[in-house]
Amino acid sequence: MPVMKNVNDKSTDVVQLAHGGGGRMMHQLISEVFASIFDASGLDCSNDAALLPGQQSRIVFTTDSYVVDPLFFPGGDIGCLSVYGTVNDLAMRGARPAYMSVGFIVEEGFPINDLKRIAESMRASAQHAGISIVTGDTKVVDRGHGHGLFINTAGIGFVDHDLVIGVENVQPDDAIVLSGDIGRHGLAVMACRQELALETSIESDCASLAEPILKLIDARIDIHCLRDLTRGGLASALVEISESCRAEIVLNQAGIKVLPQVAAACEILGLDPLYVANEGRFVLFLPAEQVNLALEVIDRSCADSKPVVAGRVSAVGNPRVILRNEYGTERVIDMLSGDQLPRIC
Repeated sequence: MPVMKNVNDKSTDVVQLAHGGGGRMMHQLISEVFASIFDASGLDCSNDAALLPGQQSRIVFTTDSYVVDPLFFPGGDIGCLSVYGTVNDLAMRGARPAYMSVGFIVEEGFPINDLKRIAESMRASAQHAGISIVTGDTKVVDRGHGHGLFINTAGIGFVDHDLVIGVENVQPDDAIVLSGDIGRHGLAVMACRQELALETSIESDCASLAEPILKLIDARIDIHCLRDLTRGGLASALVEISESCRAEIVLNQAGIKVLPQVAAACEILGLDPLYVANEGRFVLFLPAEQVNLALEVIDRSCADSKPVVAGRVSAVGNPRVILRNEYGTERVIDMLSGDQLPRIC
């Protein structure tokens, strides 16, 4: 596993790029700075969004910020990324996306035409995902102090069913379904950065996950837990879940699909695709007897991906993630310590 930063490095008492990478350093930052200061009972750090009590429907609330570099990349841009990222966090708690806010932090000198292009991308993405952009804010900062454009969002969704989807509901013998191939988004962003000069056809998997999740719920799949595979990739997501619910997870390497061009680019860059970010993939924990129906529903809902059974929860009480290859050899998967790919979302 490539490690860019040492988690135990205390030589500098400042925020590093690796603190934003979705791995162990980011979790330490959240735990030691934010969760210890804010009201921990109202700050849900183990799931993608907070589940709040409501009058007739339960309400899900989430927020996120987008700092991707470059702003336009194969398969997407910061506009659609910010909308789908917000929608997907709501969907991971089983919510129907309803409303979102958008805050723009724009650097002086940023091209108006690029801003229009990004806004149009957000409009089309929101329409596709079934969420309404209802409020927002714009700030302009001095030239040279804003990296072009940052976007902050918040999203609200409603839960109209009885399921409680979260890490607390992971069960022994749960099957783990992966919605498609992994690693495309991180590699697509990195490949278009001039310094890498990779010639490749890799496009981001950036997409809304609301439709497949809502169809799984409509099909009465007993969803125990969901997680979209953004920063830190599949490996960090599963380690986080394993540690939160104290479960042992066994992954089958043969069930994890990586496109040949993604695998080749990872090999060139020295990256492990298990840790590369995705923006249109999720893992689903569910009872094993419902796997076939879940695969059918996801396959019908996701045009560019093929769901697979990637593993299972083997036991509780021993939190770890094991990757088993076709020869039966096993290795323990750890959370990403540093940051393989900075500013990819």
